[in-house]
Amino acid sequence: MPSHHHHRSTPLLSSATSTSSSSQSFLSKLLLLLILLPLSLAALAFVLQWRGGGVSDPTITTSGAYSRWAPRGSHHEVFPGMETFSTLSPKSHSSSDCINLGRSSSPSLPYYGDWKFGFEANLRPKICITTSTSAGLEQILPWMFYHKVIGVTTFFLFVEGHAASPNVSKVLESIPGVKVIYRTRELEEQQAKSRIWNETWLSTFFYKPCNYELFVKQSLNMEMAIVMARDAGMDWILHLDTDELIHPAGAREYSLRQLLLDVPSNVDMVIFPNYESSVERDDIKDPFTEVSMFKKNYDHLPKETYFGMYKESTRGNPNYFLTYGNGKAAARIQDHLRPNGAHRWHNYMKTPNEIKLEEAAVLHYTYAKFSDLTSRRDRCGCKPTKEDVKRCFMLEFDRAAFIIASTATEEEMLNWYREHVVWGDKDLRLKLLRKGILTRIYAPTAIIQGLRESGVFSSVIANAPSTISKEKFLASIDSSNSSRVVPLASHASRKIGRNRQRQPSVRKVLEIEAGAAYEEAAVPPLSPPAWTMTTLEQ
Repeated sequence: MPSHHHHRSTPLLSSATSTSSSSQSFLSKLLLLLILLPLSLAALAFVLQWRGGGVSDPTITTSGAYSRWAPRGSHHEVFPGMETFSTLSPKSHSSSDCINLGRSSSPSLPYYGDWKFGFEANLRPKICITTSTSAGLEQILPWMFYHKVIGVTTFFLFVEGHAASPNVSKVLESIPGVKVIYRTRELEEQQAKSRIWNETWLSTFFYKPCNYELFVKQSLNMEMAIVMARDAGMDWILHLDTDELIHPAGAREYSLRQLLLDVPSNVDMVIFPNYESSVERDDIKDPFTEVSMFKKNYDHLPKETYFGMYKESTRGNPNYFLTYGNGKAAARIQDHLRPNGAHRWHNYMKTPNEIKLEEAAVLHYTYAKFSDLTSRRDRCGCKPTKEDVKRCFMLEFDRAAFIIASTATEEEMLNWYREHVVWGDKDLRLKLLRKGILTRIYAPTAIIQGLRESGVFSSVIANAPSTISKEKFLASIDSSNSSRVVPLASHASRKIGRNRQRQPSVRKVLEIEAGAAYEEAAVPPLSPPAWTMTTLEQ
């Protein structure tokens, strides 16, 4: 029996041993496969790259890579910042204009394409911006190219002061899509013939100094820009100052073009409520890249939040915002369009159909630098008295700032600036951020810093011509400015804001049906709604 039992168990033992050996063999083969597979793929990739079978790297400096990846029709067909700037011939320019523009050869943002931003001709809508400025390149170039990134193709720059100097204007004139208009005697004579002087909607701003004079000048420039925009085939026009950036929130992409493309065709005007910069330091040098906190507009806040936090938001200042609070507007180019002051547009034949955007905004970098106190003061020749500043400024904070800048010492001005402008109280900042009064917006900083690092600004400056030819812009508008009227003898000597006495003029009778909306008064810069006991009770 024992011997019989032994012979029956032997096959079972052999079977178990065989199974174990097979399993080990399978695992060994699997392990070998797992080791060889990635090695084989790596070897294949190496062979393909060595033989040139892979995709070209767009950052490799070969003409083939440029032609494959650069936008069609670009002049150099290279990415911004990929040029070797040390090989460029040096150009003379004002160091103050370029102090913050940077210099880099790193192709950190190749998706911007060529710095010339040559958009395809069939892209719609076509958007232009008009501005009146005396700023330098350190402010104008970041402002301009930021708006190019979000879809603006054309700029009408009415320049004077520093912006009209040869070192600045030669750069501006070299940029595709930019029209530079100088405040020459010819321009003033041309604008003296405008029909605006014979109408009443802007008349309350005539022949007054400082901000009132600027307001009239902006309106006259906007009137000319409308004609230029129509001749250039534009679809939309905006008026922005060079301390304002459009924030196209609410679109499917961060694009002003996409935002306006989605506007219904029956809408004539789109209003962007403004957000105001809220600086956290008193040593800001470059607001566009150093400021990320903004105070939201009344139109973008719940009424209860706005009035409930009103006193904490103003911190003893005259109003919720330091300056204006009624936003800026974009207008669809169409017949009979006219400006309605620097903040709005209107139409001689109808009341425009307008909408107010619920997310998009104008970011207004006002008093963002301490030096803004003195630079604003130096633009006006008013006396620093409560009575005289009312002739010069429309808003209370501007009046107070002018008096301080005109009468206080440097230390007193700095203390006043810290108290009224700088948000130094961290606890208050956090409280208002949680309530939604304050908000953080980083997109402009990222875009402008990316442009700087890509070498866009330094490339524009380096490639500007060494001499400037001031092409007279009047020829381009002389035959097309349909908004002008036949000049009156007294108009030729008219100077904006220089004559307090109303000069005699003949009222042009417009053949428009009675009741038309063409005489609606211009919209001035307005403060946001104020907190009162009546408001609180409502």
